[in-house]
Amino acid sequence: MSLDRRDFIRFGGTSLSAMLFGACDSQGPDRAQKLLDYAERKNESVERAIFRHTSMDRAKPGARAAGNQFPSYFISDVVPVLDAGAMAAWRLEVGGMVRNPLALSLGDLMKLERRTQRVNHYCVEGWTAVAEFTGVPLRSLAQLAQADPKAGYVDFQSFDGDYHESWDAGSALHPQTLIVYAKDGAVLPPAYGAPARVHSPVKLGYKNTKYLTRIVFMPARNGGYWSDQGYEWYGGL
Repeated sequence: MSLDRRDFIRFGGTSLSAMLFGACDSQGPDRAQKLLDYAERKNESVERAIFRHTSMDRAKPGARAAGNQFPSYFISDVVPVLDAGAMAAWRLEVGGMVRNPLALSLGDLMKLERRTQRVNHYCVEGWTAVAEFTGVPLRSLAQLAQADPKAGYVDFQSFDGDYHESWDAGSALHPQTLIVYAKDGAVLPPAYGAPARVHSPVKLGYKNTKYLTRIVFMPARNGGYWSDQGYEWYGGL
């Protein structure tokens, strides 16, 4: 019997740790922390073992895009929105272990290599939604910034409070990892992370940082908003 990696994880549960806490705001009982840590380590080793850079997500034929029903989420009290002045001054910085640091306006991003993909978005709670995302492949930004091959991790930072999440470089440089500026054929709305967000079907939703300000290539992981609160750091599919 042949199973792709998402079927494998779906049949086995999103993760071992997900069996212990399934809700997005659950941190699990304190007495289970050692078990949670062990489950996360084992789950990550399995996910890394079956991760394939050539494995591509595709929404099923006929699957409806979620459109305005696509859930929006943020940690600020209200939707983070840049006013006209802040929007004009906004730049996406690409730095850390790079030879050519970048500071890109939204217009700059739109002039770079463009990719549009109709893919699934997977939430840790178990639901899946379909959307069409347009943006710049992160691997193109990595090449433009001349990222150091020794940078094994990438951190995505935002202006949504102190929200950030770090990824392994393999997932960040997957062909379907995009810095998104449009959704369903229109400019990315504020509720979904404007002016730019990271999105990839190889990671669970909470790893896909919205309201981007900085992308940092690093030698080691530095956690993240939810992963520091007990969520699985790898968060892969």
